[in-house]
Amino acid sequence: MNYDVVVIGCGVVGADCAYELAKHALRVCVLEASNDVANGTTKANSAIVHGGYDPLPGTKMARLNVRGTAMMCELCRKLDVPYRNNGSLVLSLTEADDETLQALYARGLANGVPGLTLLDRAQTLSMEPNLSPAVRGALFAPSAGIVNPWELCLALAETAVRNGAELRLSAPVTAIARTAGGFRLTTPQGELSARFVVNCAGVFSDQIAAMVGDRSFTVRPVKGEYYLLDKAEGSRVDHVIFQCPSEGSKGVLVTPTVHGNLLVGPNAASCSPEDSANTAAGLDYVRASAQRAVPGIQFRDNIRNFAGVRANTDRDDFILEESAVAPGFIHAAGIRSPGLSAAPAIGPEVLELLRQAGLALHKKEHIIDSRKRVRFQELSDKEKNALVQADPRYGRVICRCESVTEGEIVACLHTPIPPVSVNGVKRRVGAGMGRCQSGFCGPRVQEIIARELGIDPTEVLMDWAGTWVLCGETKGGNAP
Repeated sequence: MNYDVVVIGCGVVGADCAYELAKHALRVCVLEASNDVANGTTKANSAIVHGGYDPLPGTKMARLNVRGTAMMCELCRKLDVPYRNNGSLVLSLTEADDETLQALYARGLANGVPGLTLLDRAQTLSMEPNLSPAVRGALFAPSAGIVNPWELCLALAETAVRNGAELRLSAPVTAIARTAGGFRLTTPQGELSARFVVNCAGVFSDQIAAMVGDRSFTVRPVKGEYYLLDKAEGSRVDHVIFQCPSEGSKGVLVTPTVHGNLLVGPNAASCSPEDSANTAAGLDYVRASAQRAVPGIQFRDNIRNFAGVRANTDRDDFILEESAVAPGFIHAAGIRSPGLSAAPAIGPEVLELLRQAGLALHKKEHIIDSRKRVRFQELSDKEKNALVQADPRYGRVICRCESVTEGEIVACLHTPIPPVSVNGVKRRVGAGMGRCQSGFCGPRVQEIIARELGIDPTEVLMDWAGTWVLCGETKGGNAP
């Protein structure tokens, strides 16, 4: 198959590149190594839309963070993605922190962050009464917010597919060869050709670059571990609460989520690209650090721990450039925090790099640029009754914790990018995200997946390839 552009990787950055490309008269293909989109860093991060005071002025990171944050609200509105503009506070807990806040304030002003304000102790505690009494003041960024990162990625990818882009899942790139017309890419599903390639491979982006002889950067993965607390703790704070950042990290934060939970983390530890295991030492550090800022957190209400791997590199900025050794090969690499915040602005940036590299861009006359999905729990009683009358499956609650219905699960299994796993359904409609973490609804979700996709129950996965929930029939009685 021949394409104008192949995007490697379908995390939120790759999905936004595909979303922007699919608005043009181009043959676009997205290759994703996993069996679902958003299955790497995008599904395991702090879900923060950063204000933009942290990156150094003059960097791509600073410019795209502020621009992406400004774009986020409208993008989420169009694509029906949960987003909340709740603002952030960076706390001062020591005299040295006071100086750090002044530096961040000056940096934020240089970056063009809107509405930045330095608060005194009384102002800070009036906004967040559950903070430590040791708080001396805070930097308030009203443009910051929280979002559902995996649903944002899915919405961008679905819209790209609806506009004509092709998505190939379970298609890791194993080799790339230069050709007279561009590039030939090899995957387990076969070979394909492209005039241009966009490298959005996250923690594997340096390995993809090396396939075309580009060794201009090295990924140095960093793992961050988290606590996800029950909704009983979701109102502990209203804003995103940061402590002053260190040289290698923005520090442990405490934040509500768009789903109503409380998220605490992360730490920062060097790791391998695929190491997403939690550690006792890492979680102990996260817990102790968070309690310096918000001492009343009830960690006994923890419902899940997880870890995500960030694509830090040996450069101090996002790597958004055409390869110096492979013309037409565009890097969107090293997109660490604030990568999620910057994502809406990275797609247009990549488009401009492709245009400069020789890609002709002609906008399609008609495109799809909106999305809507049913969230039964959020409907009025009148709307719920009408929906149940039209489709009784919306009257059967499958996930009791999150009040997710069979109708919602069935609907997500017939979208342009249907899930193939229990966790894929979880990321789309929330079944299994509650207190019991699929303990009640998991088997029923598995049955619905098998029925709707026409596969044997033993073929249903928990998440990525090889994570089968069932291995076969059990034998009763005293059978060996």
